[in-house]
Order: sequence, then C-alpha cells, then structure tokens
Amino acid sequence: MSDTDYMQMAIEQAQAAAQQGEVPVGAVLVGPNGEVLARAQNQMRRQNDPTAHAEIVAIREACAKLGNSRLIDCDLYVTLEPCPMCAGAIAHARLRRLYYGAGDSKGGAVDNGVALFAQSTCHHAPEVIGGLREGACADLLTDFFALRRNEPS
Repeated sequence: MSDTDYMQMAIEQAQAAAQQGEVPVGAVLVGPNGEVLARAQNQMRRQNDPTAHAEIVAIREACAKLGNSRLIDCDLYVTLEPCPMCAGAIAHARLRRLYYGAGDSKGGAVDNGVALFAQSTCHHAPEVIGGLREGACADLLTDFFALRRNEPS
C-alpha cells in the first residue's frame, strides 16, 4: 500500500466521525511491515472523553495490539495536524513517522503553535510529512463546520 492509500483510510475514518457528529478527524497507525495496527476517529463526544482524539485512540489500540508502549518503526497517518496533547503522545510512543493532511493554524502543535517536535525539550521527534491529501482533509473540516454554523441553535 502507498502513503495515499493509508491516508485514504484515515479520511474514511474522519468521514465516519462526521456522521456521528464528531469533528471529522481520522487516523491510521501502520506497523513496520505495512500492516494496519489501528484505525480510529475522534470519539470525544461519544465517549465523553476529551482525550479521545483519533491519534490517541489509534496509539492506544496499537500499543494494546503489540503489547508495548513504544511504537518504534511505526507510522501514523492523520487527517489533521496533531494538537499539543496528541503531539506529546506521538513523541512518547516513539513513532517513526507522522503523516498529516491539513495543517491547523489554531490548534496544531507540529508545524504550527508550539511546534513541539522542534523544541529542545522534546525527547523524540518523528519524521513529519505534512500536506498529504491536504485538500481532501481540509474540505472535510470546512464542510463539517459550515453545516454546524447553519444549524438552528
């Protein structure tokens, strides 16, 4: 499978999240041999859990599957640039690579905001590839919030 195939899986997870009324963010975590270890979507509203971001859910599932808190040589594909919490979890999990679709100038913490991986205090920084299927990922969010703004209060 290619990087765009994995990101397409993440986009499908984001679409499913939107159908559930969640902010449409999806993630796919891939092991060293290309096997999909986890597919996840935002679940904060459904779980009543502010930490149930797609990235965190995927990391938890992959760690449980591998029986290890370290995901060395694993890659994460996510439709939106991770926030500070998720960037911290990515660093702690020791992920090899992070691929993200749309940048997040308000809440992102990778190439925007605190730029966590660029900080000298960050103990592990994955390779970062931003902008993968950026248009499709950004459109999901734009469309979701446009519908929300038009809903009656």
